[in-house]
Amino acid sequence: MHQEVGLIATVAVSFVFAAILGYGADRLRLPPLVGYLMAGILMGPFTPGFVADTALAGQLAEMGVILLMFGVGLHFSASDLLAVRGIAVPGAIGRIILATLLGIGLCKLWGWSLGAGIVLGLSLSVASTVVLLKALEERNLVNAASGRVAVGWLIVEDLVMVLALVLLPAFAELLGGNASNTINHGLGDLPLALTIGLTLLKVVAFAAMAIFLGPRIVPWLLTMIARTGSRELFTLTVLAIALGIAFGSAAIFGVSFALGAFFAGVVMSESQLSHRAAADSLPLQNAFSVLFFVSVGMLFDPSILVSQPLAVIGALALVILGKGIITFLIVILLRYPISMGLTLAGGLAQIGEFSFILAGLGVSLGLLPHEGQDLILAAAILSITLNPIVILATDGLKKYIHSTWPSLWESYGRSRQKALGKELEKISALGEERERQHQLKMQQLIETFPLFSEVDEDAQEELLLLFKAKSAPPGERVIRRGERGDSMYFISSGAVEVRLASGAIRLEPGAFFGEMALLTGGRRTADVIAVDFCQFEVLERRDFNMFMSHHPHLRAAVSEMAQKRTEMNVLRQQWEKSMDLS
Repeated sequence: MHQEVGLIATVAVSFVFAAILGYGADRLRLPPLVGYLMAGILMGPFTPGFVADTALAGQLAEMGVILLMFGVGLHFSASDLLAVRGIAVPGAIGRIILATLLGIGLCKLWGWSLGAGIVLGLSLSVASTVVLLKALEERNLVNAASGRVAVGWLIVEDLVMVLALVLLPAFAELLGGNASNTINHGLGDLPLALTIGLTLLKVVAFAAMAIFLGPRIVPWLLTMIARTGSRELFTLTVLAIALGIAFGSAAIFGVSFALGAFFAGVVMSESQLSHRAAADSLPLQNAFSVLFFVSVGMLFDPSILVSQPLAVIGALALVILGKGIITFLIVILLRYPISMGLTLAGGLAQIGEFSFILAGLGVSLGLLPHEGQDLILAAAILSITLNPIVILATDGLKKYIHSTWPSLWESYGRSRQKALGKELEKISALGEERERQHQLKMQQLIETFPLFSEVDEDAQEELLLLFKAKSAPPGERVIRRGERGDSMYFISSGAVEVRLASGAIRLEPGAFFGEMALLTGGRRTADVIAVDFCQFEVLERRDFNMFMSHHPHLRAAVSEMAQKRTEMNVLRQQWEKSMDLS
């Protein structure tokens, strides 16, 4: 019972503190992430007051890492990355290398080991996706060329960090750490080269399986679950795939939870239901991401700001000035515009999620001292807090350069930017066309069958999944009288005749037939013949009953229309019988 209370108390107090301080940070025009980190500091063992269970918080943070990486993979766009590869790939890799070298230099000044320098440098080299996207959204630059380059740059950084998470344990012992503190992937005491080779082989095997088998299995599974119409089951399946692949990848292939979760997101992004999966899993991603940042804050010892102020200033200078200058110079050397260089320099001058993950791994491997983790946390909190000011400074620098050297501002890098703009426009056009086609299908569904305008967009998408296309040439008997009623037909194009004993009734696009047998459980009461080339959307009995059970008002409308048809048929038969008698 004590453990249960500890879990509830940790989660409850974390959310309460994070909500209050996150709101306070937002009111101060700071990212809420700063508030979440401050909440963790207040709940940690280094500050007075309530002290949360750090062991439980660490496990909840692991869940946060998994869902965070799943979200990164879910929004991974290979086409966007290919479009900006000319600047994002060399820029991100170049900055990681140079920033890591600066980190190693700082650690040498402090008398730390090479391993500590590599971990510190890598941690300080990567920017926060959350902070960058918020900054881009506030300035309406998400879809601009600079914004898309920045996002592509971050994707490359994330991929490099994922690789670093895989390779760091293999190199730990060589760098002076203690590899026995982590899982050795079942490789035993093998030579370093063989250990690294086998580790990479396992990663490649896992990636190949995820890339080749995942897109065949995961979209099919999501479609099958979506057809059940159960929203909670769909959300549960999305989370089961994310956590299952993450855990399975670690248990079977020995790769990290983060890498497994990332590939789970990448695989799921191939599904047509990826946008729904992202929307349904987003609340849980956000909740556990908050717990992740809170748990990171618990690890921070604020006394380092007093005991080692010069080290904190050095780490912060590396993040803001060092990375900013490196970013700007790389963009200029690649001959892209000055404005893009300054935008990237300001937006990427902070650190975040991966920095915390790498710092935690470095401490567990014995490579990074706890003081190093505190420095990274201090640099993260301060750089995120100062990021709006840094962006304002770069905006002011843009205006100064534009007014002082207008010709240089207008001419430098314009040819590269124009070529990049054309490529991005093509990708945007393809994305817009896919979205237009999807919306067109939804619109055609409603226009052809106004009955379905009564349900929401999710239900309409569900219908598109449930429908099975069927065609019939003129003269084909679509339904035979006396057959078991196992499906309902919606006419998309063409026309049919319902052959009753009293005559024929013509049905055209927008009409439906076959519903009476489904509603009553009886047999077909009439033949239905195609009188033109027909296209139908067919709803089978199980799907009909399932969908209508979630939308009783729609079932009532169909039943009412079926009742009216039955009454009209009876009246028609009575009228024709009376005419024959007369």
